[in-house]
Amino acid sequence: MSYAHAQNNQVRADGTAFAYRELGPHGGVPLILLNHWGAVLDNFDPRIVDGLARKQRVIAIDYRGIGRSGGIASETVDEMARDTIALIRAMGFDQVNLLGFSLGGFVAQDVALKAPDLVHRLILTGTGPAGGQGIDRVGATSWPLMLKGLVTMRDPKTYLFFTSTTNGRQAASAFLKRLKERKAGRDKGPTPRALLRHLKAIKAWGQQVPQDLTRLLMPVLIANGDNDIMVPTALSHDMARRIPNAQLVIYEDAGHGAIFQYHADFVTKALAFLAQ
Repeated sequence: MSYAHAQNNQVRADGTAFAYRELGPHGGVPLILLNHWGAVLDNFDPRIVDGLARKQRVIAIDYRGIGRSGGIASETVDEMARDTIALIRAMGFDQVNLLGFSLGGFVAQDVALKAPDLVHRLILTGTGPAGGQGIDRVGATSWPLMLKGLVTMRDPKTYLFFTSTTNGRQAASAFLKRLKERKAGRDKGPTPRALLRHLKAIKAWGQQVPQDLTRLLMPVLIANGDNDIMVPTALSHDMARRIPNAQLVIYEDAGHGAIFQYHADFVTKALAFLAQ
């Protein structure tokens, strides 16, 4: 089974049906994937999901009001974290590993702080802490590059997730091609309303009082590119300094989507981290 052919499933939590896909061997601690602003199930990189699923039970989810999940998209990270905790418990898990990318990294941190006994290990990629400088400007950074995508007839993630170097452009093209590998049973794209509500949550995260990251006592792996223009790379270094048991990986000539550009290396490092 590959992620491109994984079955669409639903689980009800607190009265809402959440969409998810899973693959990989059962047994051990499952890995929950939390994705970026407006992302649906088809936005998870199949190379990363398939690579992790060689050794891990991997579960990718749609947030409330996104893709095939019911309800209205949340306007706060707090709500998304509470949804995630409810979903994990509805699935019957006592403990999980979390991998959060971008907005998903905000949610993963908040889940781990709200329910520390629920989170065994934490992987934070392309993300930053509450109150992190520059996070409240994600919208201001994104809109011009989204417009550039329309003008150039390219997916905006080309500009938002990758550098403008030759390596960056090649990585962007390969990543976007991978996202189209699934042909049947594709997810529903996000609505404009959902995108705006998520953006409101991101801005609020950047403006809120910093959280006490010394309370994250579980092992944490942090990964990013050396030139992340969406969630500044400096914030990855900041988290690594503040979290007691953190490992930091910074990829060269890479941006927000560094783990997609270096997917093979990232999967290797992530699996080694989860197996420790």
